[in-house]
Amino acid sequence: MAVTRLKRKSRKDRSKSNVRKITLKNQNFKPVIRRVDIEKVKEEFKAKAG
Repeated sequence: MAVTRLKRKSRKDRSKSNVRKITLKNQNFKPVIRRVDIEKVKEEFKAKAG
């Protein structure tokens, strides 16, 4: 007996897996932590105020 695969079903399965991959990727995302020089920022504020 031959097995036929519906094109619509395969598209749906593929899109479902892609959505799952994207959501998992977003859950594992960590933002890049930038080093901030606090003293430099304070000096900039003093320069703007003065």
